[in-house]
Amino acid sequence: MTTPLLVAPPGLLTAMRPRQWVKNVLVLAPLLPAARALDADALTGAGVAFLMFCAAASAVYLGNDVCDREVDRAHPVKRSRPIACGAVTPAQALSTAGVLLLVAVGLALSRGPQLLVVLLLYVGIQTAYCLRLKHEPVLELASVTSGFLLRAVAGGVAAGIVLSDWFLLSAAFGSLFVAAGKRYGEALTGERTGARVRPVVARYSLTYLRFVWTLAATVVVSTYVQWAFEVRAGTGSVWSVVSCVPFVLALLRYAVVVDEGRGEEPEGIVLGDSVLLSLGGLWCASLLLAVS
Repeated sequence: MTTPLLVAPPGLLTAMRPRQWVKNVLVLAPLLPAARALDADALTGAGVAFLMFCAAASAVYLGNDVCDREVDRAHPVKRSRPIACGAVTPAQALSTAGVLLLVAVGLALSRGPQLLVVLLLYVGIQTAYCLRLKHEPVLELASVTSGFLLRAVAGGVAAGIVLSDWFLLSAAFGSLFVAAGKRYGEALTGERTGARVRPVVARYSLTYLRFVWTLAATVVVSTYVQWAFEVRAGTGSVWSVVSCVPFVLALLRYAVVVDEGRGEEPEGIVLGDSVLLSLGGLWCASLLLAVS
C-alpha cells in the first residue's frame, strides 16, 4: 500500500510553503551584534534553530490549511492551495505535519531544553491560532506577531547569546509592524476589488490597521535606536548608530509597498525589492563593522 507521505509529493511540498522559510532567517538577527564573540558552536546553534523553524512552521501551515480548507475554497487565490483544491488530502497533510513536528522536537533537544521551550511556545500559540485565535481581532494579530518574535528569540537561545531588552522590544514591535501590514494589505485588497476577506479581517477598519501599523513603526524605531546606542556603549564603535539610517530607510521602503496593498506576503516583498535588499545589506554591514 502506498503511504500518505508518498502520494503527490509536489503537492505536499507546495503545501509546506517552502517560500516562507525565508522568514526563518530572523533566527540570525541576534548574531549580528555578537559577531565578535561568535564561535562554531554558536553558528551551529543558529543553523539548528533555522532548520527547526522550517520544520515547525511547515507543520503549522499544513494544520492550518486543513482547518481552513472549506473557507479557502471560496477564496479567489487560496482556493488553489493543494489541500483546498484536493491535491493533498487532510490525512496526508496531518501525517506530514506529525513527522515535521518530531523532526523539530529532535532538533530543539539537540541544543537543550530552553530551545525546546521556545518551540513548544511557538507550536502552542500557533495551534491556538489555527483552532480559535484567528477568529478574534487583536488576539490573532498578537499570535502572528509572536511567530516572528519567537524566531529571533530562538536564534539567541540556540546560539547561547543573551538578548538585550531593547533588542527584544524592537523585534516585538517590528513583528507587529509586519503583522499589521499583512492585515492591512488583505483589507485594502478586499476594499479595492470587492473580493471576499476573512471575517476577522472584515472586523478591522483600514483606519484601525493604520493606527496599529503607525504605533508599531514608532515604537520599533525608538527601541532600535536605544538598542543601537546600547551596542555602541559596549563596543565603542559608532557603526551601530550608523545602522539606524539603513534600518529606518528599509522600514520606510517596506511601508511604501504595504501602503500599496501588497503587504500580505512579507517574504515576497523582501525578496522582490532590490532596493530593500540593498538597504538590508547595508544594515547588516553596519552592524558587522560595529563589532569587528
